[in-house]
Amino acid sequence: MLEYNRALKRPSRDLRRNMTVAEQVLWSGLRRKQLLGVQFYRQKPLGHFIVDFFAPAAKLVVEVDGGQHLDAEHQVRDQLRDEYLAEQGLLVLRFDNLQVLKETDAVLKQIFQQLQKRLSTP
Repeated sequence: MLEYNRALKRPSRDLRRNMTVAEQVLWSGLRRKQLLGVQFYRQKPLGHFIVDFFAPAAKLVVEVDGGQHLDAEHQVRDQLRDEYLAEQGLLVLRFDNLQVLKETDAVLKQIFQQLQKRLSTP
């Protein structure tokens, strides 16, 4: 497991207690090893970041982005974050809230496909 900033432990707990509706919808499809028996964690601290969902066995991060991620400043931060996570060998999938809420099955299918690829590649 990747190291993380211990100061993020409490904020990650708070985020788990206060998930957005889109995060709750996606979590209902990821929890309890529903996709290929893969364990996902929610609001997981990794390095100096807290990711929305993390599957360590597949080295996969899933982010659910709200409207604030459309701001230029947020996009720069997201890019730096994604680059850091990629340097750690992780693949980051990003979906916006509307995608998750309106196309839940399609989002879960994309995650499923990436899990298959990541788990079959040594």
